[in-house]
Amino acid sequence: MTGAHFPETEILFEHPALFYSGADAYLAGTIPYIDAGLNAGDPVAIAVPPPNLASVRDALGDCAGHVLLIDMAEAGANPGRIIPGVLRAFADAHLDHWVRIITESTWPGRTETEYPACAQHEALINLAFTGRAATILCPYDSAGLDRRMLADARATHPILIDRNGRHHSDQYDPDRVFADYGQRLPAPPRSAIERAVDHTTLDNARWFLTSYGLKVGLSVTQLIDLEIAATELLTNSIKHGGGTGTLRVWADDRHLICDVSDAGHLTDPLAGRRPVKGGERHGRGLLLANQIADLVRIHTSSFGTTVRIHLRLPT
Repeated sequence: MTGAHFPETEILFEHPALFYSGADAYLAGTIPYIDAGLNAGDPVAIAVPPPNLASVRDALGDCAGHVLLIDMAEAGANPGRIIPGVLRAFADAHLDHWVRIITESTWPGRTETEYPACAQHEALINLAFTGRAATILCPYDSAGLDRRMLADARATHPILIDRNGRHHSDQYDPDRVFADYGQRLPAPPRSAIERAVDHTTLDNARWFLTSYGLKVGLSVTQLIDLEIAATELLTNSIKHGGGTGTLRVWADDRHLICDVSDAGHLTDPLAGRRPVKGGERHGRGLLLANQIADLVRIHTSSFGTTVRIHLRLPT
């Protein structure tokens, strides 16, 4: 998505990265932050993977009842859901308060396929919350994550907290991270099935996708989700991408993968991650795809846009 600009963090919004190694360091960096918020009367939410969530809950004791605890492995399995479904959902519910959120979107165990969406998510937080009365603290396991991930954390967070204390990042450059991970997606395999879809063949495309999903083992719920998400993406292509979308579908050992390409160009880097108000129709397609799919990747350029969704195959 060309043209994205991530301004320097304004006074109202803080987005620090916390580098920790081990459970004790994790709690030493998070519990005082939570306590300070509770003492100030700030709404506090914690969205982290289950092991860290359990550690924080135990350390808080009775105070845990005053904090919103969210399993990030579920709520943020698709990183594209985190801004609208976790961060904005909590912040927008407390518009008259400064909010404090701990959110851990990148942890050991994230796959190479998922990670680019995680890095872009962290870059986009700076854009989504500029000027908002919020602090979003993002822990990073310095012992469990690789050097590239830790370098990306320094580039997507203007403030760093590590063994040297709290300081500004001299590597802060979320524009670069967002662009680096928005490069052209890996080419589909030769086994991928491709079809051109316009308004006259949209129903046939839905039938074909459902049949393909049934063949590779998707559940009934997943088949419905696949049809809804693909219909939204293809409808966007037909309406805004030149009248035709190119549908491709294939499966690997873990996912059914479907992408839709067209001649359109996305100019909003937060497309699909910006909550849609009740009466709005524009912007619902990508948002719905993020809510449904286990992973969404987007590549856009002056030549067109590709949206790729992944649905995890039942084990």
